[in-house]
Amino acid sequence: MTNANLDWAEMTIPATLARSAATWPDVSAIEEGDLKLSFAGLAAAVEEAARAFMAAGIQRGDRIGIWAPNSARWIVAALGLQSAGAVLVTLNTRFKAAEAAYVLEKSEARLLCSVGDFLGMNYADVIAAQKLPALEGILLLEGSSANGTPWETFLARGAAVTPAAAKARAAEVTPDDLCDFLFTSGTTGNPKAVMSAHGQNLKVFEVWGRTVGLRAGDRYLIINPFFHSFGYKGGWLACLIHGATALPHGVFDVADVLGRIQREKITVMPGPPAIYQSMLAFEGREKFDTSSLRLAVTGAAPTPVELVHRMRSELGFESVIKAYGLTESCGTVSICLPTDSPETIANSDGAAIPDTEVKLVDAEGKEVPRGTPGEVWVRGYNVMRGYFKDEAETKKAIDADGWLHTGDIAVMDERGYIKITDRIKDLYIMGGFNVYPAEVENLLFQHPGIAASAVIGVPDERMGEVGMAFVVPRPGAKLDSAEVIAWSRANMANYKVPRFVEVVDELPRNASGKVLKYELRDRVKGKIGG
Repeated sequence: MTNANLDWAEMTIPATLARSAATWPDVSAIEEGDLKLSFAGLAAAVEEAARAFMAAGIQRGDRIGIWAPNSARWIVAALGLQSAGAVLVTLNTRFKAAEAAYVLEKSEARLLCSVGDFLGMNYADVIAAQKLPALEGILLLEGSSANGTPWETFLARGAAVTPAAAKARAAEVTPDDLCDFLFTSGTTGNPKAVMSAHGQNLKVFEVWGRTVGLRAGDRYLIINPFFHSFGYKGGWLACLIHGATALPHGVFDVADVLGRIQREKITVMPGPPAIYQSMLAFEGREKFDTSSLRLAVTGAAPTPVELVHRMRSELGFESVIKAYGLTESCGTVSICLPTDSPETIANSDGAAIPDTEVKLVDAEGKEVPRGTPGEVWVRGYNVMRGYFKDEAETKKAIDADGWLHTGDIAVMDERGYIKITDRIKDLYIMGGFNVYPAEVENLLFQHPGIAASAVIGVPDERMGEVGMAFVVPRPGAKLDSAEVIAWSRANMANYKVPRFVEVVDELPRNASGKVLKYELRDRVKGKIGG
């Protein structure tokens, strides 16, 4: 049965893995350095991991975190815990210890799969120093730490569970069981756990892969981080569904990426526009052969039409496709088609995926005419199951009729294609990462010399947008822009760090005390970033 004819909403991730192992047993599923796993080999490795999770006492519905860079073992761990009926909780690799601890505490994670040293920090050590009573253990996918159990030791303990027991547990998983919690932030600045289930994710990314043209035998370099839906669901899960080879990439470096494209004959390489802009700007790019590239899927930031043309003419992509989504929509709301013109791809974010609805509404919830800006509302199988243990926020996000209120402003044309133009919630996107000003402002408030702050996004040619903070000193304190930026680097994930800081005596506010961010944007327009 072909992908299109299968009811993917009635599938589970373990069943999808078994199907892939039966359909493409000898096709390469994952390649990383000297490691090459066929789909049959991946299924065997995942069963071994599932047995180990079961031996550790993991039950259906338990949460397990993964805080690690992209790797083959990350995928095996995720599929292993999902096959044991557990829920995957992803953690941003740029998190500091307190940010990671918040996610683990909020999700009530029993185990954490992590690493030793990565980018100058021992993840296992910093988590072990946090007070997390629900966390029973740390498993080391790579590296060493006195506070973690090596992956091989963990797997060996799985011998206590029979393969038959692991197969039976995987078969118990239902399409409606939760498969992951991905954390997102709102205007309150408090990250919330977005719950989604097996069947809905599989249906979304079967459609996503089929629409963009992902196919069996494709070689997919996954630069997008696995903690994000683009790298996880639009990455290795899409490969699993469609029979493509996943090639995880840990840290983006232009020369490394160009070398891998040439050496490993990469055909598919999605990412935010900043990745392709960096490749095009790289001195010495012409020394690398990128002729194997066929498919790029981009989004999450403005995409100039000239970039689309250059990606085709200079990097060799046959298809450049744009999509739009958010964590609360399993990562996908709308998508362009391979047949769309460069102008359409640059100037829109596609139309609603099949069997879902998208409408644009005004402040009263009434649908606006085509060509008129309105908030994007989404309804269908791609809408999340809600925020974990946060009924109030769930009701704010999804109304009684099942419409997800995205907070994004768009314009829809006569074809039903939408173009995202603004964000009600003031979020800005830096190099593909969503940045929520309220969250950054909350972190800045912890600075001993800052009395108040306001953060906005300002245009940046390479990253799309970057942060600019306006900070008011506490009485008697002297603030220096460079020092505030340095403090931010030490206390928050790097994509949240404001690129610019301006020290001000006061922030512009309305009568109710709300900061008037449009005044701040007007103040810097034409001076910073554009």
